[in-house]
Amino acid sequence: MAAPIMCPQTAFLDSHFFQFSFFGYAKNNFGENVAAAYYVLSLNGGFRYAGKSEWFRSDERGKFSYDFMNQKDGVIEEVDVSHTVINYNGLENLVSQRSLRSLSIRGCPEVDDWFLSRLHVFQDTLEELDISHCPRITVRGLPALNNLRRLRRLNVSSLPLLQNPGLAVILLEEMLPNCQVSATGYHLGLEPGGEERRLEQGHS
Repeated sequence: MAAPIMCPQTAFLDSHFFQFSFFGYAKNNFGENVAAAYYVLSLNGGFRYAGKSEWFRSDERGKFSYDFMNQKDGVIEEVDVSHTVINYNGLENLVSQRSLRSLSIRGCPEVDDWFLSRLHVFQDTLEELDISHCPRITVRGLPALNNLRRLRRLNVSSLPLLQNPGLAVILLEEMLPNCQVSATGYHLGLEPGGEERRLEQGHS
């Protein structure tokens, strides 16, 4: 008898059900640090534990080594989930990592203004943030970054919904005076009043 053919949708749901189930298993049996590490790798991302130089990453097929589970007490210091489907709900799997210093969400299609509003949980540790090339971020989400008082490097390059980026960068630099703001991929002209008004609306 021929083996049943699994449609792509079924394979996708089965894969995500397994990921969710294993995340719960890892959290209950190995703790939040291992569970967070697994979540990052299951997204085809990468991370580095504090005090270690080695990065754990998924390969091009989404496969990864489970050696990270040997470091039950390791805390995650850097996370790179660029070009993955991380979203607001998924961020909940990382909020336990209160030693997080660097986060790259470059080119993530589901990252939006609500996602930025949730980053305040890392306000005491986060020093580097890359939100470049995220197609759903608008100027309304930028005021939330004011909570990241330890931020030293911020990349806001090539955000397609960011109108009048020149003024937006100026206002970000005023909000975060100790942070180096990178913004490429724009014509950094100023349109008086427009962006400032939208930023003020973001506070309301």
